[in-house]
Amino acid sequence: MPLKTMTLSAAAAACGGKLHNCPDPQQTIGRAVIDSRAVQPGDLFVAYRGEKTDGHRYIQTALEKGAVCALAEYLPEGTAGPVLLVKDVQNALERICSAYRETLRIPVIGITGSVGKTTAKEMIASVLSQRFRVLKTEGNLNNQIGVPMTVSRIEKEHEVAVVEMGISDFGEMTALAQIAKPTVAVFTVIGHAHLEFLHDLEGVFRAKTEMLRFLPADGTVICNGDDALLKTIRCSQRLLRFGTGEDCEVRADEIELLPGGLTRCRIVCGDRVVRAEIPAFGNQMIYAALEGAAVGFALGLTEEEIHNGIAAFSNVGRRSAVTVTDSVMLIDDSYNANPDSMRCAVDSLVQLPGRHVCLLSDMLEMGPESARMHRALGAYAVEKGAAVVAAYGPFGREIAAGAGEAGYYFEDREHMIAALPTLLKKGDTVLVKSSKGMQIGPVADAVKELELT
Repeated sequence: MPLKTMTLSAAAAACGGKLHNCPDPQQTIGRAVIDSRAVQPGDLFVAYRGEKTDGHRYIQTALEKGAVCALAEYLPEGTAGPVLLVKDVQNALERICSAYRETLRIPVIGITGSVGKTTAKEMIASVLSQRFRVLKTEGNLNNQIGVPMTVSRIEKEHEVAVVEMGISDFGEMTALAQIAKPTVAVFTVIGHAHLEFLHDLEGVFRAKTEMLRFLPADGTVICNGDDALLKTIRCSQRLLRFGTGEDCEVRADEIELLPGGLTRCRIVCGDRVVRAEIPAFGNQMIYAALEGAAVGFALGLTEEEIHNGIAAFSNVGRRSAVTVTDSVMLIDDSYNANPDSMRCAVDSLVQLPGRHVCLLSDMLEMGPESARMHRALGAYAVEKGAAVVAAYGPFGREIAAGAGEAGYYFEDREHMIAALPTLLKKGDTVLVKSSKGMQIGPVADAVKELELT
């Protein structure tokens, strides 16, 4: 059981809380869980007070389902069972999990960046699983709630942990790094994400690299050597840069993007060579494979283990999923978007055969330059060869305007779906992409169902 080396009394000492209704302070605790419906015997139920509901209302339910204790800011009337009372649940959870992490002696891979964190996490875990028992972040639980929850799930059997670390403001990475205490730091890309809070690329770089202050002296820094800012990283730890440039220690060449959704490349690290076959589509998958290989090299895996781990990769969510129907080839990349990932998706699209069509919507949290960035996206798609650039959403009009005569604007998703039979032709290759909040997934689903003659 995760956290099983930590007792209730140790947890109270770690966070400065006080135990109530606790007959056995030496009882050990399990996973940190915030949803009472997911509680299993031995878990620590964390009672968050959110905008829509108060977790304190569900403390008794969690205890009755077997939670060994509840972490709470007040004691609801009628509560029968152990409760660890604290001033601030978030701060207490962070301190408890940070203390637990101190007891672990395994490599922890911390992954951050503006684009590709979840894909990197899945690829790195797939590679490391060829030799080690791996704990990885579930889904995209990568924030100040998700990271301590992930750390709390590390069990005695695990030999390495792969932890995704996402932020949107300054100081947040410091908090996450103090909890996860990574021994290997992986930086994917510094891009135009969360500019509403981080202002510019230099701000993104500063916020992400807060992690470096918490890396041990014998740690390893793995960064994208093709990224203009990341290539400037200087650190006392071992540094491995990955990319396609000649100055990258882990380098990809002989790149092939195949219509069926397979991506191939050769990965070179010194005199070591891996012929990678990636069961996913897109230029971004080359970087994911490089990240997996770099971590594999750093942790001593063989070329065969790295090759097999890359081949065993399975993406999650709607990330560059290729579907070939009787009418079109669809690239469903509707999971999320920012200017960097949008351009990368367009670059990958135009390497495939057929007339190229982009069905897009807004990129969120882009800050005051949002309109300009959306217009630039439309222009970029046409410059690269897109014949149709259709968009909806508050900034969809800007995308369409940037695309000029190839641009089409729709008031909403439903109007775009209704227009698909006139927008698309048999044999087209179609990209569907936007930020998750725009919920463009139904457009991709409609493209799959379309029958064109």
